[in-house]
Amino acid sequence: MCDEHTLEDNNKLLSARGLTRRQFSKLTAGAALTMMLPPVANAQDVTESDVLVTTPDGQADCYFVHPSSGKHAAVVIWPDILGLRPAFRMMGKRLAQSGYSVLVVNPYYRQRKAPVVAEGASFQDEAVRNTVFPLARTLSPETHRTDAKAFIGWLDQQAAVDTSRKVGTTGYCMGGPIVMRTAAAVPERVGAAASFHGGGLATDKEDSPHLLIPQMKASFLIAIADNDDERDPEAKNILRQSFDKAGLPAEIEVYKGAMHGWCPPDSAVYHEAQAERAWSRLLNLFETALA
Repeated sequence: MCDEHTLEDNNKLLSARGLTRRQFSKLTAGAALTMMLPPVANAQDVTESDVLVTTPDGQADCYFVHPSSGKHAAVVIWPDILGLRPAFRMMGKRLAQSGYSVLVVNPYYRQRKAPVVAEGASFQDEAVRNTVFPLARTLSPETHRTDAKAFIGWLDQQAAVDTSRKVGTTGYCMGGPIVMRTAAAVPERVGAAASFHGGGLATDKEDSPHLLIPQMKASFLIAIADNDDERDPEAKNILRQSFDKAGLPAEIEVYKGAMHGWCPPDSAVYHEAQAERAWSRLLNLFETALA
């Protein structure tokens, strides 16, 4: 997950590109206004709305987007540490244009409505880190589980959701462990799960997400950042062994040259080629496991 090591690696990358943190922050703020993702082939017309989802701890403000007609497999998106913001709305909309009913959640709803940082905010900025770190620390394995059940329960009540099909879920950065806990919390509904540069998926702690794999029934895609793998090369092996033992299909791969945070288009280390490769693998997973 995002930490001081991530900051150090990002700073090294920016330096290699000839940018200071301040220069990058200015570029990010301007780019946020014109941020684009590659278009979706045969994109479906979609309907977007801001919704409130009731959970055991209150009401979560979320973004719901789905094809404008028909019923479709549902997907829950767990954002990275910067939370629900324009970049993740764009990512959710893109997935909906591909034929899914998508709920992008605000994981910090107990403390603040989204967005919790300004558009164009960068993890490189100390003020941003001082905002999101305390918010992230309010979350726990228990909040992950209760939120997962509430969000999937809400989706199953929506007219745009085909409840005869399994649910998908994706998570980025801190969303990676939440994806795994979601798959374990609602195993009868979650059929596909994907983690992109997720941190802490396999640790030596008693609440490590990988220990929940025997409780899951989902097919997995785990896309690992190159620098995350350098710091913890054994994690991927533990994950492979755990999924194999449980008899669950899992595509686990280190994306060479892609740094932690490479998928969101507003990230300091966004890597379009590798992000698009990860996107294509996600669509392949959903087409297979949510059919």
